[in-house]
Amino acid sequence: MNSPSNLLQLIVTEDRPTPSFVDRVYGEPLFHTESEVYSLAFGDDNTLWTIEEAGLVRQWNLDGRLLQRHFLSDLEDCWTFSPDATRLASGTTDVALWDVAKGRLKARRQTGEAWVTCFAFSQDGHLLASGDDEGVIRLWEVEGLKLIGQFPAHEIDVSSLAFTPDASGITSAGEDHMVRLWDVKTFAKKQEWHGHTDRIPALLWSPNGEFFITAGWDTTARVWEPSRPEPLMLLNAHSDQVNALAFAPDGSLACADSDFAIHIWSDPRRGKARCILRGHNDEIRSLAFSRDGKRLASAGADRVVHIWDTEAGKLVAGPNPAHRHSIAVAGDLLFSTSTSSLLAYQIGNSTTIWKPQENPTVYSVAASPDGKTIVSTGPTPIAQVWDVLTQKLIQKLEHTKGPIGSPVFSPNGKQIATASQSDGLVWIWEVGTPEALLVIPEAADASTLEAMVYHPNGKYLAVGGIDFLGTSGTNGSLCIWDLEAKDKYLTLSAGVTSLAFDHVGVYLVAGAYQDNQHTLLVWNLEDGAEQVFNLPGHQDRINAVIFSKDGSYIISGSDDCTIRIWDVLSGRLQVVRQFDAAIQSLTFSADGKTLFAGLGNTSAIQMEFKKLLEE
Repeated sequence: MNSPSNLLQLIVTEDRPTPSFVDRVYGEPLFHTESEVYSLAFGDDNTLWTIEEAGLVRQWNLDGRLLQRHFLSDLEDCWTFSPDATRLASGTTDVALWDVAKGRLKARRQTGEAWVTCFAFSQDGHLLASGDDEGVIRLWEVEGLKLIGQFPAHEIDVSSLAFTPDASGITSAGEDHMVRLWDVKTFAKKQEWHGHTDRIPALLWSPNGEFFITAGWDTTARVWEPSRPEPLMLLNAHSDQVNALAFAPDGSLACADSDFAIHIWSDPRRGKARCILRGHNDEIRSLAFSRDGKRLASAGADRVVHIWDTEAGKLVAGPNPAHRHSIAVAGDLLFSTSTSSLLAYQIGNSTTIWKPQENPTVYSVAASPDGKTIVSTGPTPIAQVWDVLTQKLIQKLEHTKGPIGSPVFSPNGKQIATASQSDGLVWIWEVGTPEALLVIPEAADASTLEAMVYHPNGKYLAVGGIDFLGTSGTNGSLCIWDLEAKDKYLTLSAGVTSLAFDHVGVYLVAGAYQDNQHTLLVWNLEDGAEQVFNLPGHQDRINAVIFSKDGSYIISGSDDCTIRIWDVLSGRLQVVRQFDAAIQSLTFSADGKTLFAGLGNTSAIQMEFKKLLEE
């Protein structure tokens, strides 16, 4: 049996086992971790390293592919990489030093009963500073993790530390909201600053050593010069707590806040802003620039790494928050938009074979019932119709505004419905005809356009969305349109995120947000649109609903990482399956025997439906 100390050094190279009811995985979980990311850093080879709450250190290629991972320890909650990403410091009541590439513990030293709260490496990587919850700073030689000395810096917890670029001084911030500069050799206090009114979770010196930045929970980042008692500049454009900082080699600054936004300041001393980067859906804990400063990495509580081009102000790698992973089955191909481009996998062997002549940014995809045609949509006002066999673009559907979402084919495959998400218009197109047959304004009664589905008779189109300004508790509208009469047939009150009809059109199910609850609402359309079930259970947004081919079951997928299967006649929950990532789309094979799911971690899975029910 392995002792606890040996367990800390076990190198884990394989991923978590795939559930037995999953027959095949398509694609890789790009830039996704299993738990909250505490720290990240670029190596000299321009790969990215991350350390997360579960104690896993990972190495990533900049396209999001996982190169390797090691298990270190899940006892620590304070981690910091050295500037070259070769060493990793961790703390409990001990200080530990790890070899990053090998995933091995190099040294561990006891520090008493105080809990380590923060670390900082010197720029040359030779020195390490640790702060604890008794206000004490300790200085260590990294080689051998030898204690140089310790001194009281604050009367309360040390919240952040940073060496000056020449390593002659160490700057500390405490929970007393004070910032102090200490001489590394004598431990004497050289200067002190105050002004923040709340916690200071991060501070950082500029590359040239002329000034430093403090990040505060008082919603400001502050620029300080050593010779000035007052801040030179308040970077107060943030709307929430500022949590993380990173300098690029050229002196531009990245600041992340609790509004899940990253502010890029091209000249922080003058308060000159460049752009704001948005994409995370939870707090950002760590930032790091690449060696050349061309890329910024960010990660945190949402367990997703993003790579940004800060000059262009855009996301270049990592899951795109503008869309959810959409999948579609066309014959023996599984189409996917997981990487914001149109991919096609050969079902059964996971081979990627889709190489169309044009392949723009794609958010959503849908397949015709005969599997011969697909339609893709994205951020532009143009939807594209493709011939699956030849991989050629056969039609462009031009809208007035993008982005375009929720494409869906009619049951006979002769029509396509698309949603213009910025202006609330739904467009009806005939395949092969360049002009729209019908444009429906406010198709979901002043709600966002989240989902659309054709009735099996092809005459009706159900459109649902969310009213984020609504106060009634229903949070949106579900409208059924008679396309032949060009008029609204029925309106139901429901905040809709996904929709499905059964195979004969008797039942309509909506993944809904109703009375502050995520639930499935089911209506019987033959009985005057009577609501027959309200099926709670999901704990987050319901992204996908679908009926089994025989109409016996409703299958739902959610951001809570579960697939749930319900009996249509009784409304009874039959099965709950837990996954490691959000379920963002669902579709069946043509024969209804195989269920496919598009996951939020950029992979897709294949499951035999019978086995999924029974196991």
